[in-house]
Amino acid sequence: MSISLSRASMAAPGRMRLHPHALALAALAACAAHAQEGATLVAQNLHAPAMNEVVVTATRTAQPLTDVLADVSIVDRETIEKSGATGLADVLARLPGIEMVRNGGPSTTTSLFMRGAETRFTAVYVDGVRVDSQAGSGGATWEALPLSQIERIEVLRGPAAAVYGSDAVAGVVQIFTRKGEAGVSPYVGLGLGSYRTWRTEAGVSGASGTVDYALGLNREGSRGFNANTKPGSNPDRDGYHSTAANARLGWQLNSAHRLEGTLLHSESNSGYDTSKFDDRSLHRLQALGLHWQAQWSENYKSRLSITDSTDRYETTPSPYLTDTKLRGYLFHNEWRLGAHQLTAALERREDHLVNAPVDRTRSQNALALGWGLRQGAHTVQLNARHDQDSEFGGKTTGSASYGYEFAPRWRATASAGTAFRAPSLYQRFSMYGDSSLTPETGRNVEAGIKWLDGGSSFSATAYRNNVSNVITFVGGPGPCPGGTGPYPGCYASVGKARYQGLTLAASHQIAGVRLHGSIDLQDPKNLDSGKQLARRTKRHATLGAETRLAQWTVGGEAQLSGRRFDDAANQTVLGGYTLFNLHASTRLARDWQVVARLDNATDKHYELARYYATAGRSFYVGLKWAPQY
Repeated sequence: MSISLSRASMAAPGRMRLHPHALALAALAACAAHAQEGATLVAQNLHAPAMNEVVVTATRTAQPLTDVLADVSIVDRETIEKSGATGLADVLARLPGIEMVRNGGPSTTTSLFMRGAETRFTAVYVDGVRVDSQAGSGGATWEALPLSQIERIEVLRGPAAAVYGSDAVAGVVQIFTRKGEAGVSPYVGLGLGSYRTWRTEAGVSGASGTVDYALGLNREGSRGFNANTKPGSNPDRDGYHSTAANARLGWQLNSAHRLEGTLLHSESNSGYDTSKFDDRSLHRLQALGLHWQAQWSENYKSRLSITDSTDRYETTPSPYLTDTKLRGYLFHNEWRLGAHQLTAALERREDHLVNAPVDRTRSQNALALGWGLRQGAHTVQLNARHDQDSEFGGKTTGSASYGYEFAPRWRATASAGTAFRAPSLYQRFSMYGDSSLTPETGRNVEAGIKWLDGGSSFSATAYRNNVSNVITFVGGPGPCPGGTGPYPGCYASVGKARYQGLTLAASHQIAGVRLHGSIDLQDPKNLDSGKQLARRTKRHATLGAETRLAQWTVGGEAQLSGRRFDDAANQTVLGGYTLFNLHASTRLARDWQVVARLDNATDKHYELARYYATAGRSFYVGLKWAPQY
């Protein structure tokens, strides 16, 4: 059983009223004490959602957050800038239900576990463009997504394959870049930090008549630190430098039709150590989208999208190259009939992988249907989707959610859904592959309760997601039909996993101090061996506070994480830890803002992966000029 929380809207005045402040704070405090036994890492978004917040990720249609039944978090640009984070994964790891593991500094291999599930089980979109890698086990390459170009992030926890198809077994992350608004808004920024970190950015956005635009450019780098601490490895510093750019151009043809083009491009060069040599990884990611939105009548609108993304990874002097290209076509339709909302979508996805000796292409065609109803205190959402894959055939998924507003600003929800992840092309056709592999499949149930009153909130979400046919790399000859690579073993469908847990989250303002926090109590388990899944903890939390002092906004947070195991056999323990971070920001003048941050203030030594170092006490100061009209 599981719990999914959503936002409650205004209820009839005659119903009972519940006051959750004490309940929320007591629950968080109790769980924090429990988590401290082994300390773990989780976080609640600093941004408190407004009553009129709109979300598009839950059903691929714009919905008031008060109508959304899924478990959703929102991160805005202000929160990103205050965080002082160097990577997207660092920001997401402060949200409920998410853990992050990195092999060294910000540009090294990064994994993101949503509700304890594998990184490949989270579908990722940039302005509606799916980004993914078909190399290895697959999944988005988080280290290649540039945080500097992001305006807003929506995170949906829970399976969403009935809306998005393959990959959304654990959830969806939707990234939005800047969009132009009336007038002209330029900005220029400069930042410096520990490890000789530097950052420069510049851009402009605006709108005139029927045209709106946004352009941005960012360059950053760092001398870094020695990432690989294993005896015998190269002891040099593993720094990085990267360039990222975004462009967005919209044309409102008339009151009913709009064309929009989007581009996100990033390139990075980072150091990593696998031997005594100074190895470098070269990464290039690009996402292109062309969208046509049409409002055909008061009740019917459609969206046609053509998207293209590239994920290219190369290492030197050790020779390795992999190149993934995704092409997508989406025709999405929406009808509103009174309290009913109907959706129908046709979608095609084409995947191509070049990773010598692999040079393969596959495609998926899909039909997705949805029906939503908001009637008084009751909300219902049903979705179904059928994907036809050129390699393994058809797969049908569905989801059903129900919400009941049982008191003013309180809502209880329950949902169930199925999901799948198609094997990556590398898993099927590489020298370690097995062409007979079939999709990993998940069945999820959850239930929850949520309260929202202005900027204050409380939620409790319980979930259980059983995944079958889990694909993993099996060492040695074992069940391998091929396994012709230099290392013994191959990919095989040999596992079953269960991801279950409880997430508590709350935010509230007391005497000018905004408190926020979340606690995750989870049990990510390999059902075949009974072992805890590698590099995932059973308890993690983030607790923080923010207030105004004179002209400054100041805040602090504690990130706690319990112990984990570095290996599937649960033999190598990674200790728990607690990190303390501080931030402050102010306007030096009308158009100038300064942001300062101190991370890991107590200089805590900890590991997210065995023999890979993490940053010690570090600071960052940024100055930004953005005219205020």
